[in-house]
Amino acid sequence: MNSADKKKFRAEAHSLKPVIMIGQSGLTAAVLAEIELALDSHELIKVRIRAEREDRKLISEKICTDTGAEFIQSIGQIAVIYRLNPDK
Repeated sequence: MNSADKKKFRAEAHSLKPVIMIGQSGLTAAVLAEIELALDSHELIKVRIRAEREDRKLISEKICTDTGAEFIQSIGQIAVIYRLNPDK
């Protein structure tokens, strides 16, 4: 994904609210399944990750590798993730 596409998705994500929250339990299989469902229906989602800075980065990377999604940006505890749904 090139920088122009990422810029467009950042602008689109600005008005979105986080649809998934990752809390004390971390990234569980159930949370990952919910992320898959959210990506299938919305394509572009925000995820709130309640963890330390280093842990947030690791969790964001794991989400992207496990779901095949593209990491767009991270601001504080919010990560923006995109995955194209070919059925839409």
